[in-house]
Amino acid sequence: MLGGLCTIEVFTLVDALTRRRIASWRALAFVTVAGSGCALLTGLPQELFPNHSPTLFQVLKNSLGLLSSSLALRYLGLWMGVAAEDRLLRFTIDSGSIGMAVAAGVMALLTLGSAESEWNQLLAITAVINGFSLLLSAIVSVRAVLLGDRTAWGMVGIAALMSIVVTGLYWRGLQWGNPGIGVWVVTAMATVLFFSAAVYLALRRDRLHLRLEKLASKAHSDDPVTGLPRGSLLVSKVDDAIWRSARKGHDCTVICLHLHNLYELAEWAGHHADQQILSAMTARLRRTLGFQYVVGLYHPRCFVMVITSAKETRLVEKIVQRLRYLMHKPLTVTGLDNANHTFSPRLGLGIVSVTTDSADAATLIGQAERQSLAIEQETTGTTVWGNVAV
Repeated sequence: MLGGLCTIEVFTLVDALTRRRIASWRALAFVTVAGSGCALLTGLPQELFPNHSPTLFQVLKNSLGLLSSSLALRYLGLWMGVAAEDRLLRFTIDSGSIGMAVAAGVMALLTLGSAESEWNQLLAITAVINGFSLLLSAIVSVRAVLLGDRTAWGMVGIAALMSIVVTGLYWRGLQWGNPGIGVWVVTAMATVLFFSAAVYLALRRDRLHLRLEKLASKAHSDDPVTGLPRGSLLVSKVDDAIWRSARKGHDCTVICLHLHNLYELAEWAGHHADQQILSAMTARLRRTLGFQYVVGLYHPRCFVMVITSAKETRLVEKIVQRLRYLMHKPLTVTGLDNANHTFSPRLGLGIVSVTTDSADAATLIGQAERQSLAIEQETTGTTVWGNVAV
């Protein structure tokens, strides 16, 4: 058991030194304090250092366990992140962590002022108080599950493991008989599993928060499913294409392809169906236009294409014909139950051409999109053309 705790301690230390995240330092502090308390209850430190004061070991026995419970409740509240919104969670976590910290100090002082014959009684009181902290941890974890945090089920399991650890270690520390090697093996395995699971969940949640921080701190310009530019990047690419065409004396044509029934199969094939459809439609667009033209995603149902070297409308007409031929072909979508579903695209095409470099890219995209939306109720394959002269 102590070997497993030392391994977890080294892992958390390395993680704290390399990542330098506050959650990693919290994990290190928890493993250090709680692991030391567990080690003291096994009696091994006293055997390894017989010349040290037994009073010091007893004070640590009666205080580190309660201090670990205080840290556990405080970190549990930070891990869940909903204590500020839920009054019951906030009250349970705040009062529990403060109460455990105060109890740790009181038990340390009582141990210092008591005789050696009373130490077992004080340790038994410490065990009862720690049992109360287990109840609070279970309440907090179940409450988080009820509030909709599915990952809190892991904390419910950790609370169950913690009850086994506390029972076994205090049984060992109080030396109440000899229940057999099996009980100690179960206690040792539960202890290592408890610390491993607690550290894993803490660092996993921290990595999730880090990912959300990165997502919130910058605007992603590429769609994660299709890899196509979107947002301000798409508008800038269209703007650049308009300028380049005007410099060469060519027309610039903006085509919007609106996929009206993108979410048609969501009820039968699941919410991943639209991602499969978008990936397939992107591949078809690239097959039709190649890689020399701008292709982007204005929003999930609207693709934007820009033809920049069109000296005459015949080239655009050929491209539109290929689009209508290829994009309307049915495709097969695999549902969540691994069943195949046939998707038949219903499209609208809107086209706007410009001959100047002073046209506004966002305005052109919006006009082409309105044209593609205007034919939603009309026959599949209808195309609306428009021209802008600025």
